[in-house]
Amino acid sequence: MKLPTIHLNGTSANALEQQVDAAIDALCLARAALIETAPNARDYYPQGQGAISQAGVEVRNRLLKLDDVAKELNELQEHIETCVRERNRERQRA
Repeated sequence: MKLPTIHLNGTSANALEQQVDAAIDALCLARAALIETAPNARDYYPQGQGAISQAGVEVRNRLLKLDDVAKELNELQEHIETCVRERNRERQRA
């Protein structure tokens, strides 16, 4: 994943942190909403024995995709925090 360079002419670390936090919050809401779509066997039994299992696998796969996005956002968040810590250390040395 390509991570941003935090510098004076770019987006501030604070703004980047707020954007990532908002994305993580939205992703949590999306995950909760997706869980609500978990299949109910009553909706699938007319389609045969394997239908509910397939629907369950599909929901799990969707959740895994959200988990992948969450991992990337956490990596971005950690990168920003590391940059801020390094910048603060440099300022203390100066």
